[in-house]
Amino acid sequence: MSKTVRIGAGAAWWGDRVEPAALVAEKGALDYLCFETMAEATVSAAQVRARRDPSFEGYDTYLDDRMRAVLSACRRNGTRIITNQGWINPEGAARRIVHWLRELGFPGVKVAAVNGSLITDRVLHLTDRILENGQPTASLAGSLISAEVYLGAEPIVQALRDGAHIVVTGRVADPSIFLAPMMFEFGWDPLDHQRLGQGTGIGHLMECGAQVTGGYFSDPGFKDVPQPWNFGFPIAQVGADGSAVLSKVAGTGGAINLQTVKEQMLYEVHDPANYITPDVVVDFTTARLEQVGPDQVRVSGISGKPRTPTLKVSIGCTEGFIGEDMFFYAGPGALRRAQLAKRILEERFRIVGLKAQEYRVDFLGLNAIHGAATPADAPQPYEVAVRVAARTATREEALKVGREIDGMAVSGVAHTGKRVPHADRTREVIGVWSSLVPREQVPASVVFFQS
Repeated sequence: MSKTVRIGAGAAWWGDRVEPAALVAEKGALDYLCFETMAEATVSAAQVRARRDPSFEGYDTYLDDRMRAVLSACRRNGTRIITNQGWINPEGAARRIVHWLRELGFPGVKVAAVNGSLITDRVLHLTDRILENGQPTASLAGSLISAEVYLGAEPIVQALRDGAHIVVTGRVADPSIFLAPMMFEFGWDPLDHQRLGQGTGIGHLMECGAQVTGGYFSDPGFKDVPQPWNFGFPIAQVGADGSAVLSKVAGTGGAINLQTVKEQMLYEVHDPANYITPDVVVDFTTARLEQVGPDQVRVSGISGKPRTPTLKVSIGCTEGFIGEDMFFYAGPGALRRAQLAKRILEERFRIVGLKAQEYRVDFLGLNAIHGAATPADAPQPYEVAVRVAARTATREEALKVGREIDGMAVSGVAHTGKRVPHADRTREVIGVWSSLVPREQVPASVVFFQS
């Protein structure tokens, strides 16, 4: 038989469940277990926390939980781990993984940290224009917090070649985490865009974890899947040509079928013929899908085009503060009372001189999602949550939102249900802009640690 490699998903985002990762590590017969826990919002949250909390280590706050759950099974089964849980501190995450390896009694394990994605100190010299608005990136100088380049699979492949059992990265494109073991095991050339297109396509199907096994898919009465409380994470058994059979651990909930795979294939893909990643431009329009067994779909035929000369950069900048709170009405006339409450707050914010760049009042259960597109004849809800939010330049202005909503408890409309504040009702906002940087200007490096 030709060689195949079994790759499992261990996470699809920072807050993902841990027990499916432990299960697939134990029972998936994996060669590799890959964790994807980063997003633009994740990086922003990490930068905000690092600014206010010097003790924050800068890596995935669930790193301990995930490593404790899978390390023993991975070591027993000979499974390598690739993860971007390093966030803004890959070396710190690698050291922490070494700590757990020692605690669990696994000496001599090589852990590699991939650096190079963080280019905050030079992003304004390496980039030209902001993609979203065409303005010079230099215009962000006064508000710049961080800048991270989307690296590709090559530095991970190098770490594997140098003997790494576990590779932890910062910002790396989601499918690249899954592509790297294919490139390493099959010896693919980084410029072989046909094979990398197929492999990256498989990586894209895997990167969102349970979304390809029925999570974020089920719709009662239309698209039902069994045991949606027990989704298994996907496994890809990949051949040397990049084709793969997707499956999951037997007995887990959800489903892998042509529908779930097609939905995930098109998830967050603006142009199916030109899905740009750091490694290759993927063309999904040539894909072939075949149901080859219960919860088994074969994916082949995905093609690729040469990679771009530039890499995408996410640039985090301070954009002020948000003040936010909510209160409630229930029973007949709930919407009528909520509408009066909105008028009261509009007048109160005028009286106290709220200075806001953006301000909104939403009625949860009526128009909070669709806003102005909500039908005028939408049925009146039996209960309404009134959410108030304002974006301001300073924390002091943002605090006015919560203070005025506190006043609604005794100076508002009849039957106002006011919650007792249990958390900070203001938060700093880090906006994310995008730009492009020549790939040769962003060299990656690998640092090794050993348990």
